[in-house]
Amino acid sequence: MKPLTCMIVDDEPLAVRLLVSYVEKTPDLQLVASFTDSINAINAIKEQKPDLVFLDIQMPNIDGMELAHSLSEQTRVVFTTAFKEYAFESYEVNALDFLLKPIRYNKFLLAVEKARKQLAPQPEVPVSAAQQNTVFIRVDGEWRNIMIDKIIYVSCIKDYVMFYLDDEPKALISHLTMKAVEQMLPADKFLRIHRSYIVAIDKIQKIDRNDCVYIGKEVIHVPDGYLPTFRSFLESRRIKGSET
Repeated sequence: MKPLTCMIVDDEPLAVRLLVSYVEKTPDLQLVASFTDSINAINAIKEQKPDLVFLDIQMPNIDGMELAHSLSEQTRVVFTTAFKEYAFESYEVNALDFLLKPIRYNKFLLAVEKARKQLAPQPEVPVSAAQQNTVFIRVDGEWRNIMIDKIIYVSCIKDYVMFYLDDEPKALISHLTMKAVEQMLPADKFLRIHRSYIVAIDKIQKIDRNDCVYIGKEVIHVPDGYLPTFRSFLESRRIKGSET
């Protein structure tokens, strides 16, 4: 089994040492680096692309939430904090887990196992949605056949994906990964603009100067990790000669 790579970011040296000791006794988990400074950490994470980052929230310069927003989805984030009120906000960046200090080893180990499951190779999808007009998703124990053209956008919280449709008053919730959804939806009709959002291109209402996408009743800010692809998409679709 290939070991998972990880980094630790926390401005408290004692907290860093505790997590380092946990990594050292966890099989197939490799520590790439640890940091007490978030600015140095963000550059290293983007360059070395670890599988997993154990990230404190309250830090000087750049806090953990800001740092997490700038990372690509390839890096799973586990927040480590003494403040439980951050738990809900952590879901907005699709954090893998939220560990409350003082962190126990059994909780740490559960977070690592979640990362292993998410990073395990996904089974190949036998039929691409590009070849069909509908997809089946499992909702409340039943298989729902939904029209691809009815999908406005897809979002996720942890291991659950929500499909927002033109003709459904509430989101359809299914136990899926965003990677599996992205593989099923046709790339010429849908765009991943955030770790937690896939949008239907023809349902986008507007994009403001702050790279916020208005779609349905949602306003989604495109984080740094997705901006190159997003701006390339805009360049391919805009009328040449229009104001930027």
